[in-house]
Amino acid sequence: MAGTIEVLVAGGEADPGPPLGPELGPTPVDVQAVVQEINEETDAFDGMEVPVTIEYEDDGSFTIEVGVPPTAELIKDEAGFDTGSGKPQEDFVADLSADQLRKIAEQKSSDLLAYDTKNAAKEVAGTCVSLGVTIEGEDARTFKERIDAGDYDEQFAEA
Repeated sequence: MAGTIEVLVAGGEADPGPPLGPELGPTPVDVQAVVQEINEETDAFDGMEVPVTIEYEDDGSFTIEVGVPPTAELIKDEAGFDTGSGKPQEDFVADLSADQLRKIAEQKSSDLLAYDTKNAAKEVAGTCVSLGVTIEGEDARTFKERIDAGDYDEQFAEA
């Protein structure tokens, strides 16, 4: 009966209701203990959607692995908005600084295909395009071109 459950929960706000309760109900684990541990481990991602993997055994023991929130959630949290633009090419909902972009790229680096911070930042900028978020006051696509041109080499250099 051992198995794995993967869910997306609000950081620090998990409860025994859906989506966790229905998934954990048929298992031998203590649901409240799982919820408590998830909340402790995701507290730093307050309110953001966080991927969580729960592996459990027949004896009721379990382990929890917390992933990094989706890139869009990190951008929304950093820029302070709730919903992306309905017309992301025309109506912009927020603006990020290059430093904020770097911070998000570093947080997501383990989940991205990029091999360095500069390319990770370009991947994050791509998500900014679809959300309607500008970077340094300009369209995220233009910002990506400027990264390629070397305008931000110093800022995105590896530590």
